[in-house]
Amino acid sequence: MPASKRTDTIAAIATPPGRGGIGVVRVSGRDLLPMASQLTGKPVERIAPRRALLADFLAADGGLLDQGLLIYFPAPHSFTGEDVLELHGHGGPVVMHTLLSRCVELGARRALPGEFSLRAYLNDKIDLAQAEGIADLIDAASSQAARAAVRSLSGEFSHAVRALTDGLIELRCLIEATLDFPDEEIDPLSDTDIVPRLEKLRADLAHLRTRAREGSVLRSGLTVVLAGLPNVGKSSLLNRLAGEERAIVTDIAGTTRDAVRETILVEGIPVSIIDTAGLRETEDAVEKIGIERTWQEIARADAILQIVDARSGITPADQAIIARLPAGIERIVIENKCDLAQRPPEREVVKGIVHIVLSAKQGAGIELLHEELLRIAGWRGHGEDALLARARHLEALAEAEERLTAAHEHLRQLELAAEELRLAQQALSSITGEFTADDLLGVIFGRFCIGK
Repeated sequence: MPASKRTDTIAAIATPPGRGGIGVVRVSGRDLLPMASQLTGKPVERIAPRRALLADFLAADGGLLDQGLLIYFPAPHSFTGEDVLELHGHGGPVVMHTLLSRCVELGARRALPGEFSLRAYLNDKIDLAQAEGIADLIDAASSQAARAAVRSLSGEFSHAVRALTDGLIELRCLIEATLDFPDEEIDPLSDTDIVPRLEKLRADLAHLRTRAREGSVLRSGLTVVLAGLPNVGKSSLLNRLAGEERAIVTDIAGTTRDAVRETILVEGIPVSIIDTAGLRETEDAVEKIGIERTWQEIARADAILQIVDARSGITPADQAIIARLPAGIERIVIENKCDLAQRPPEREVVKGIVHIVLSAKQGAGIELLHEELLRIAGWRGHGEDALLARARHLEALAEAEERLTAAHEHLRQLELAAEELRLAQQALSSITGEFTADDLLGVIFGRFCIGK
């Protein structure tokens, strides 16, 4: 976005589309009291900061557009750091668009997605991690994800990153001072606390990465594909996990022709379960298409639940499926119909592969499957310590960890160690936005909703 467009007046409908009891139009810019006066017909001195004012919202010819509340937030004590007006009117789409058009007539332009949050960031009201926390809070799929997003929004994630950054700065200063006085009769490693400081930074960063990885799972969840031969109980397992009859279950092989998707929550983690067509050789043209789509879903999965019949175990036909499964995707074998095989539900490891023995029809052993899905997600507990993180955050933390490891390896060459610490600091600072290119800002804020 051009710098000139970052200072003009913007306006947008801040409430969701559709009908509602109340709708809000938000305006941000410089010196908005004259606009507020023209909108309401009230003199400027009647418009007090941060107080709801009951007012008529007026058209250019003085006609009544709506009646509601106007709230004025003067700079810098507002969300964006600029003057902000909020028009609380009746929540009909026509009313909201009429009020927005009136604001445009008075000199505003329609805001781009995320532009209010972008201005808050540019005006140092929030940092980049907090801004992303706003979007994540809006998009949260579970109460655990919402709490993790609130922690990021409140600055907990940023505080942890800055604490690490401050520690890096102190360590860099210590190393630089050592390099500046090479003639001193000291051993930099044994006579200073460089090593314990670096070890503490590495431990703190590892802990933060764990919290961020858990938050990333809360945010993006897992994609799990149910795969196997026809009539082994894939659709029954989907229905059991979903808690309702989402897929058609019959004794006729090939009943499932296309993928059936259902999202469940396991300790707050969204898990997208995909039931697929049974994998077998067939002459049925429609079933063939379904099988091709099954392999496409398998290639995109985070984990594959290979369903087999507990009575027969893994057959040659199942082995043929295993041979085609892509490498690098976690596979769990679900031995279904344990009630018919007269076997108890259990978890066992066979040749390095986890097997869960259960009954989708009876529900026995489902908790064992839940625990296994949590293990794949890297989930330690109930997420009370998790920080909602995005892919770029995880990448920055991973790079910082690599740089600290390299710095540890180069401690006998302090010049190299100092450079690795500088790069680690730069990676961490990209999380909060201290080292962030303008084009990345456009990508990040462009994904926000309009009006936020």
